[in-house]
Amino acid sequence: MSAAAIAIGVAAGIVAGLLGVGGGVLFVPGLVLVLGLGQHQAEATSLLAIVPVAIVGTYTQDRYGNVHRADALLLGLLSLAGAGAGVALANALSGTVLRDAFAALMVLVAAQLVRRVLSEGTPGSDSAPAHDA
Repeated sequence: MSAAAIAIGVAAGIVAGLLGVGGGVLFVPGLVLVLGLGQHQAEATSLLAIVPVAIVGTYTQDRYGNVHRADALLLGLLSLAGAGAGVALANALSGTVLRDAFAALMVLVAAQLVRRVLSEGTPGSDSAPAHDA
């Protein structure tokens, strides 16, 4: 295992645990840009790599009382069909189109986050986490 792969894994785990985002946000670009995988291979590899991250992150967040099990179960079950359809669609697209779609998604998410921060005003005005209550 290369030092680059180790760095990508550790960074993705930290970001996933800290921000609750799928490690794929770092896994996919890291696998493409650093390890040289194609877009299809990077996305497929990311799907498998995120499983242990999700298990550890969920277990740890649950210890703080932050997991809404019913919502998680519903989202997970409904996502099964979507994941199958998404994989089929991804494999019907070229790597270039898939890469551009991934990049567009990242830009849209970033823009949404910036818009939300700007509209909320004062930093730190979020409600306290469940474990602080």
